[in-house]
Amino acid sequence: MRYIIIGAGAIGGTVGGRLAESGQEVVLVARGAHRTALAEGGLRLKVPEGELTHRLPVVAGPDELGTLRADDVLVLAVKTQDSEAALQTWGPAPVAGGGTAAERLPLVCAQNGVESPRLALRRFRHVYAVCVWLPSTHMEPGVVSAAGTPLTGILHLGRYPHGADDTARRIAADLEKAHFEAPVVPDVARWQYAKLLSNLGNALEAVSGPVADPSAEALFDRIRAEGAAVLDAAGIAYTGAEEQRAARGDKVTLVPLDGAPRGGGSSWQSLSRGAGSIEADYLNGEIALLGRLHGVPTPLNELLQRLANDFARERKAPGSLPLPELIRLADDAAGTVHADRGRPYA
Repeated sequence: MRYIIIGAGAIGGTVGGRLAESGQEVVLVARGAHRTALAEGGLRLKVPEGELTHRLPVVAGPDELGTLRADDVLVLAVKTQDSEAALQTWGPAPVAGGGTAAERLPLVCAQNGVESPRLALRRFRHVYAVCVWLPSTHMEPGVVSAAGTPLTGILHLGRYPHGADDTARRIAADLEKAHFEAPVVPDVARWQYAKLLSNLGNALEAVSGPVADPSAEALFDRIRAEGAAVLDAAGIAYTGAEEQRAARGDKVTLVPLDGAPRGGGSSWQSLSRGAGSIEADYLNGEIALLGRLHGVPTPLNELLQRLANDFARERKAPGSLPLPELIRLADDAAGTVHADRGRPYA
């Protein structure tokens, strides 16, 4: 199979580079300065064993690639806020032998959050979801780093919304030749919702810096507990901490990489690059949405969603809101909700 990586950033660049290293045919899809750097100097993938350069075909869209092949696999690895545009672009692309990508090709959503597979299923018949546990960084055009060892990451995958088939198993087999563990599971959404709870801290890290001291950890615990209460109210299953620890063990240990500081997670990286957008609407915003649907207050996640979007729109530096100020805002938001709940209706 040929893998077309739509969004060759931290996740997509790492997956694409590792697949290419293992002998798979890979095409990268990128734009702007990153696309130029990939085309001119190749993908520079910094990993524990050194810096690897992969000179791969790079395109901006399907028109540059021509007719797609029947053995192509589309890997959607853009941020969720960019998914709709990518799906609109790639869905109608013609496939050799007739039909379109949306009708014939597997689409693998390798992203944070739970929304992209739902968006994809509106257009694509064959959608696969991935719970991405892959610590990686993209801060410089043409360069991606992934510090995990002995495995680069763990990618639970399955047919969306549920099920496992031969295509999923073939993709998993290719990933497992490429420094990943890729369990094929019939309930991939359960893993994605568990990851969603951990990703609720992305906005906290983005606006106030690493969750590295007891006060930051305590705030994150409150944010995550709010999310868990919403999922429970909605009747949405998610894997527990014990099951996640058993699956991960010490398979992905982060090590320092020369010239590639880890920095922060995906939302922190978006602010650092001045991307102008951030994924908070599909992380904290997912909890806010479910809370409104099921009558559960979500003041902390709503606050972080708003702050993260403000930071992205105004291109503020990541981590520039002092943690004590964020805690004060969180306490005020939570207090306002409690006061409103106790107020009689007019």
